[in-house]
Amino acid sequence: MNDRLSKPYNPSETEGRIYKLWEESGYFSPDNAGNDTVDNFAILMPPTNANGSLHAGHSLVLTIEDVIVRYKRMAGHKTLWLPGLDHAGFETQVVYEKKLEKEGRSRFELKPDELYSEILNFTLENSKVIKSQIRSMGASCDWSREKFTLDKDIVEIVYSTFKRLSDDNLLYRGKKIVSWCPKHRTSFSDLEINDEERIDTLYYLKYGPFTIATARPETKFGDKYVVVHPSDNRYSKFKHGDKIELEWINGPITATVIKDDAIDMEFGTGAMTITPWHDVADFEIALRHNLEREQIIDESGRLLPVAGEFAGMKIAEARPKIVERLKEKGLLEKIDSDYKHVVRTCYKCGSIIEPQIRSQWFIKMKSLAQEALRKIQSMEVEFIPQHYEKISIHWLENIIDWNISRQIVWGIPIPAKICSLCGEGFVDLEDKITKCEKCGGNVEKDNDTFDTWFSSGQWPFASLGYPSGADFKEFYPTQVLETAGDIIFFWVTRMIMLGLYVTGKVPFKTVYLHGMVLDAKAQKMSKSKGNVINPLDLTAKFGTDALRMALIVGNTPGTSLALSEDKIKAYKHFANKIWNATRFVLSNTENFIYESNPTIVKRDDEILRAMSETLTDITSDMENFRFYMAGEKLYHYFWHTFADIIIEESKAVLSGGNEQEIKSRKWTLIEIEINMLKALHPFMPFITEEIWSFMPHQAKSKMLIAERWFENKKV
Repeated sequence: MNDRLSKPYNPSETEGRIYKLWEESGYFSPDNAGNDTVDNFAILMPPTNANGSLHAGHSLVLTIEDVIVRYKRMAGHKTLWLPGLDHAGFETQVVYEKKLEKEGRSRFELKPDELYSEILNFTLENSKVIKSQIRSMGASCDWSREKFTLDKDIVEIVYSTFKRLSDDNLLYRGKKIVSWCPKHRTSFSDLEINDEERIDTLYYLKYGPFTIATARPETKFGDKYVVVHPSDNRYSKFKHGDKIELEWINGPITATVIKDDAIDMEFGTGAMTITPWHDVADFEIALRHNLEREQIIDESGRLLPVAGEFAGMKIAEARPKIVERLKEKGLLEKIDSDYKHVVRTCYKCGSIIEPQIRSQWFIKMKSLAQEALRKIQSMEVEFIPQHYEKISIHWLENIIDWNISRQIVWGIPIPAKICSLCGEGFVDLEDKITKCEKCGGNVEKDNDTFDTWFSSGQWPFASLGYPSGADFKEFYPTQVLETAGDIIFFWVTRMIMLGLYVTGKVPFKTVYLHGMVLDAKAQKMSKSKGNVINPLDLTAKFGTDALRMALIVGNTPGTSLALSEDKIKAYKHFANKIWNATRFVLSNTENFIYESNPTIVKRDDEILRAMSETLTDITSDMENFRFYMAGEKLYHYFWHTFADIIIEESKAVLSGGNEQEIKSRKWTLIEIEINMLKALHPFMPFITEEIWSFMPHQAKSKMLIAERWFENKKV
């Protein structure tokens, strides 16, 4: 028996050594799959944000995907798991801005190229850490094929798609109202906005002969239009277009009456003034009636000169002073302090979104969504759990145009020129356009970057070398996408749409969506709560295999998982049980020739048949993505059937049985051990690979990672 097996199992001594052996073996690459593979299987690692350290969500992603990949490899598939890192545009810039704040610096004080260079160096250093941490989780991905979303070939494909969208009239630059974060000074798509229900103050203000209700008096300086519903009898004496002279915040103004069906007659008094520059509904009304649009709040959230003496103030500072002014002028009629409404906030910093009219690049999404809908409804893309199919369909059916411009430095620059005279935009991949093609004015380089989801939405075909790369031809479309359910709109549906648009094929056949990893009390992890679980601390304490099992067992697709140290500790005990059971098997079968194929007695035949039935059941679970069930069945079989019953029973057989019974039982013990190691390997790769090296039957040139899935010789 091997000397290492005689000692207690030590994950910290084993895991780094084993991973190095795997990497050096070449088995992570599909190119070394052997000649007996049945077909191809490919899965792409969701590119990890290269801006921090591994967190509990990452460890779940890596564990589930590694379970899938190791099983498929052992089941005889030519298997590719392609790893990657994401520059993560806005997310990374936010992380770096926090670093700058701690250093007493601001990104607005740096030149764009200086900031880009600093973030690049920051990202490259973090990338080394992240890749080391991915390895520590046992991820058997093909590092020789690693990709980064800023790789030159990836960027070229992103640019090609941008140009193609323009050529197909699916891209336009439009001056529209967009969601704007005044802290980060960039626009967002609607998916990056949080809707929060809040209780605020509703102010009723006298506006000439009307009374209007507003929660935002700071936007009212430019309000020159009062809008009512055409069917509202309270205002029947006013005609559309009537002019009204009235006293307002900073003096007398002339207002115009507008009648529009969009007005909610039940809200407030049924009359409202509009601020088209800073409200989506107001903007739409202004478009319909060709009304003026005036900016009141700047991009940093401060009032502009139109606000008079309040100019330059932040909203929180200005609002009470404006209300006091209105009160002094007799324009404040009443206050409702219990006004419940939805406030839109930035998903990263919580700042209230201040809509702004800006020229941005938009993709027309309707036709792209229709093709994706057709594929989903015809089951060419399947969702696990299935209810995500309805969620995706509903979103696609109600999709709006996608703003892909971001006013940040870090990311893929938009390859376009903007006319300084008319504001028209032109796609310019080769940097050749010098004059506006519409008005002849001078053009300048577009300083915006792409929404990071635009580039990562092309990940499946771009990372495989579209259009002529060998991997693209062999492995696209991929079989499975595994990711978090909360990015189904950000990423999953966009990959389907862009994959279909560029390649004509869905990028993956099955979408497996996991839930969040919560703390032991089933609460969301956050730094402010102090309940963030560092997976690397847990692996150092309990071993990676124990953490992996804790992340898999009991974790049904689409539901959140409560992760506690007690659960991980229990699977450390399980790892020790496997180790000790193996010690018993090998110490009691020394010098036994496994290949001798002895006659199997009736009791052992029953044991082997039961094991075969269990493994057949587990194989069905693995094929149907029921990893949580497969892992639990393996745990119970090994501990409660193999260790508690079969091994205990074997002590009497091996000490008091006849020669045939002893030979039969020794063969049976080794056979169960072999098949258990194979079945457990996708879940607990380190300890099983270590034990496999001790097994007397196995060829020293072949590691467990490259073995075929279970095969029972006697049943």
